[in-house]
Parts: sequence; structure tokens; C-alpha cells
Amino acid sequence: MAVFSSRPWRETPLNKTIKKYPGLFGVPFVLIIVAASYGLSTFTQTRYDLHDQKVKQLTKEQELNLDRNRKKFDIREEYFRLNAGAKDDWEPKRIPRPKGLPEWGVPPPQPPPKKDSDS
Repeated sequence: MAVFSSRPWRETPLNKTIKKYPGLFGVPFVLIIVAASYGLSTFTQTRYDLHDQKVKQLTKEQELNLDRNRKKFDIREEYFRLNAGAKDDWEPKRIPRPKGLPEWGVPPPQPPPKKDSDS
């Protein structure tokens, strides 16, 4: 079997430089990643600032219109109010059954007639 050498057939100056100084490729890559992170953080901050402005506008509208006549919520009061109204709004009403159906549901089916095995 042929033994392959560890060196490439044609070694370019770029291959020699990267082999001699491996950080020459890695350091710029890491710098680009870090710079992109800081650059994108400004766009992200702008997004959150715009969202905060929308929320603040909504709270100002609520302060002007909704909070003046607002009644304090009490869960017990709601319970009794809903309970009192529920008892008066309905009455038991019998639904007519279809013709031929007995009072207590469907009757059991009749067993088939027995055949005499003697004949």
C-alpha cells in the first residue's frame, strides 16, 4: 500500500501562514462576532424602546378615562350576585318523548324464539 505524506502536494503561502499562525484566522472571526453582537444590541434596544412607548400611551389613556368611575372588585359580591340571578332564570320543563318509547328508556330487545331440537 502507498503511504500518503502529511504535506499537501502544493502548499500555498496562505496554507503556510495559517499553519504557522493559527490565531490569524480565529482572532478576526471572534472579533467580527463580538462587534456584530454590539451592533445588533442597538437595534434590539430600539425595538424595546418602541414597545415601551406603546405601553405608556395605553396607560395614559386608561388614567384619563377608565380609572375615574372604576368600582373596586369584590369576589364575594360577584358570587352572591351571580347566584341570586341563576335561581330565578330557569324552571324544570319536561321534554316529550318520541312515540313508542317507554317511560324509562329503551326496552330490552325480545329474545329470539327458541327452536325445538326434537323435531
